[in-house]
Amino acid sequence: MNKTILITGASRGIGAATAIQAAALGYQVGVNYLKNEEAANQVVDYIVRNGGKAKAFGANVSSEREVDELFKAIDSTLGTVSALVNNAGILETQMPVVDIDVERLCRIFNSNVISCFLCSKEAVKRMSTKRGGSGGAIVNVSSIAARTGAPGEYVDYASSKAAVDALTLGLAKEVADEGIRVNGVRPAFIYTDIHTSGGEPGRVDRIKDSIPMKRGGRPEEVAKAILWLLSDEASYTTGAFLDITGGR
Repeated sequence: MNKTILITGASRGIGAATAIQAAALGYQVGVNYLKNEEAANQVVDYIVRNGGKAKAFGANVSSEREVDELFKAIDSTLGTVSALVNNAGILETQMPVVDIDVERLCRIFNSNVISCFLCSKEAVKRMSTKRGGSGGAIVNVSSIAARTGAPGEYVDYASSKAAVDALTLGLAKEVADEGIRVNGVRPAFIYTDIHTSGGEPGRVDRIKDSIPMKRGGRPEEVAKAILWLLSDEASYTTGAFLDITGGR
């Protein structure tokens, strides 16, 4: 394989697991991070030690200028992106809607929604067969919260992920005849440190007994679903979602 993948927010959790598995499949991996350069470099070092090719790229993917610079940097170092995983996103402290302020809403929607639009835009420019590209695939990392609403905890986060779902469906239809597939995954109850950001590090363990499979999920399990959607095995799949929730 001589394909380049960009994974946003790839210094930890689902993003890091996807980067490592993508490299094992032969992708040249762009590991995007916002602040944690050390963690991103650890992911890159692991990939390189195991015979893969990867490079870390610091960029705020909710900034149009930085996204433009990010894609140009990848073009010149790893090659043109043919696979994009829009994984970057944030969660803030559990809070009812009545207490949420506009500053928090802007942070959530900039990080979780605007970033997906900006990165998808640059990816489509490069992938589209109508623009001289060779095609490609995009996977957006949503959440089951887009369906449940996350009442009393993260309605703003849930709303941002519902917007990501709408982007996934609309863009999938928009570029279906340009050699680009766009799909989404909706994980939930995954053991990552995003729950610490929400103020409850042990959230998965608290609710795992209510999950039909009676356990939380692992980032690696989400990564496998993402990489299947990017693969040729999913060549007739676009505008689709995989719910990775243990049955809940």
